[in-house]
Amino acid sequence: MAQKIIRIGSSIGITIPRKSADELGLVVGDSVECSVNKENKSILIEPSVLVDTETIEWARTFIERYRPALKALAKK
Repeated sequence: MAQKIIRIGSSIGITIPRKSADELGLVVGDSVECSVNKENKSILIEPSVLVDTETIEWARTFIERYRPALKALAKK
């Protein structure tokens, strides 16, 4: 489906058709990753996975606390 490039402030953008957004499970406010392929002049848009700093800190604490047990499990 063809989409026009539109001006958004001093930037440019395109809209995502409702059907495409629904198929990807995207809603207003979601973050997406955009990758450019210069060889075939294409843009890949996919949902991004955001992890907050609290979750990252919790995971680090968990790993440090249970490192010996995790290493033992990895050997099994």
